[in-house]
Amino acid sequence: MQFLKSDFYYDLPEELIAQTPASPRDASRLLVYDRTSKKTEHRIFKDVTDYLKKGDVLVVNNTRVLPARLYARTENGGAVEVLLLKRLDIDKWEVLVKPGKKCKIGTRLDTSDGLSLTVEGITESGERIVRFIYEGVFEEILERVGNMPLPPYIKKKLEDKNRYQTVYAKTDGSAAAPTAGLHFTPALLERIRGMGVEVAEVLLHVGLGTFRPVKEEIITDHKMHSEYYEVGAEAAETINKAKREGRRIIAVGTTSVRTLESAADENGFLKPCSGNTEIFIYPPYKFRCVDALITNFHLPESTLIMLVAAMTGRDEILSLYNGAVRERYRFFSFGDAMLVL
Repeated sequence: MQFLKSDFYYDLPEELIAQTPASPRDASRLLVYDRTSKKTEHRIFKDVTDYLKKGDVLVVNNTRVLPARLYARTENGGAVEVLLLKRLDIDKWEVLVKPGKKCKIGTRLDTSDGLSLTVEGITESGERIVRFIYEGVFEEILERVGNMPLPPYIKKKLEDKNRYQTVYAKTDGSAAAPTAGLHFTPALLERIRGMGVEVAEVLLHVGLGTFRPVKEEIITDHKMHSEYYEVGAEAAETINKAKREGRRIIAVGTTSVRTLESAADENGFLKPCSGNTEIFIYPPYKFRCVDALITNFHLPESTLIMLVAAMTGRDEILSLYNGAVRERYRFFSFGDAMLVL
């Protein structure tokens, strides 16, 4: 069956879009869906331990969000917003700019804090290729100058930058957080490991795909934006051993799913690897590596809800989301979570 974009629409009241993160992190709600029994339960996130068992492998994405939103001015004083998407070289980046008409090739932009950039190219889809000019260490300047790139549906200012990072974030490079991981606390992860659950870390730098809506009505016409991923030797060995022994691989977030499914062979086994992925997962899809998923509630008609629908079934995901609306769950980046078993 060929699905249309509109097949993944659901009606969401604006007041259910979470504006602030739960406190503490693991106090968010958890909708649990068992695909075998078709049973749904409503819990608190810290209760996720009731559904994990010894031998499970929890796979997390250890990317770290850059303070990737910059406010700059042209030489004529015009205001421009710059969002860093992907590092191409030591000082060269692919970025989104608003408004684009002010940023032709050759344009120089300056921030108020010693960081400048020059537009060197324009991609087919309108992103800019820029080169940064600065003195010192780029990452240190960015920490000082940059702002967290919160999605446009979050209107409230984030008081603590770290609340848009997972507690296991390590490797700089994302333009958005892998939000399913925001629910974990160090204490909860310690409790999970104490149960005999292994935690494997992979990497996918979240880029433009998170911000880009599906415009084509036939979803197979949509092209995903490329994102960089890595699977290290330790993670591959942990996951492969579990697969051979028939143990569950539980992905934390759609980014972990995309990493594993990009790297897996036809039998679900991994080799240490890195590269760029444009994988687009939608129903029907046969998962090679992933057995279960922890995820947030995603935007209507987005590639993310399509990925979750590939695991649950399209009718089931709409039923679950409509039920979550009735139960007043909180949606999107700072919202509640779902566990699909």
